[in-house]
Amino acid sequence: MKDFELKNMHLEDIEDLLVKIEKSFDIVFADNELAYVQTFGEMCDHIKGKIQLENKDDCTTQQAFYKLRTAISTSLQINTDELTVNTLLTDLLPRSSRRERTKKIEHELGLKLSLLRPPRFVTGFLTLLLLASFIVVFFNWQIGLAGLGLSIAGLWFSKKTANEIELNTLGELTEKLTKESYLMSRRNPKTYNENEIERILFDWFSKDLGIDKAKLTRDARLT
Repeated sequence: MKDFELKNMHLEDIEDLLVKIEKSFDIVFADNELAYVQTFGEMCDHIKGKIQLENKDDCTTQQAFYKLRTAISTSLQINTDELTVNTLLTDLLPRSSRRERTKKIEHELGLKLSLLRPPRFVTGFLTLLLLASFIVVFFNWQIGLAGLGLSIAGLWFSKKTANEIELNTLGELTEKLTKESYLMSRRNPKTYNENEIERILFDWFSKDLGIDKAKLTRDARLT
């Protein structure tokens, strides 16, 4: 359940999210640049002010869908008429050839989709092993270091062989692409739609930080 509020967060809590924002909107935050930001509205306005591009009133999600549909059609030899927002990703990417097909789509699209993940029980176990090994180092450094090496290698290997899909439909993948690669999802990456930025940030802060949407207003305080 999402029951956190923005006022319980600090800049340290949202560092990973800020990295995603930098990548998606092609901006860079300087050290302590956001120290003065006190509300979610100020955060949104500051980010919009950093995007020094021409403002165009068009839909990025629609453009992202067309780009994604074209890439899938070309790389997988599928008629575009068969691809809709409700198309199931498991139909497009059967498990037996999922990684190969995903790489073909990414190559044609020119973007990493970050679509596949390892099974959660695997990453959960390896993460626990990593934490436990770190503690054991203080008591038996040989066993601890062996555990650290095994867990790190396991996490690396599980990421390289990831084959699970969290999303269900092509529409959901389109939304993910729009958020994580906003400018590159647009027909002209030298433009942006200012009206969309706040919605994307709202979704990101809510989903990634588990913040109650009802409490995430422009007046919601960061600290």
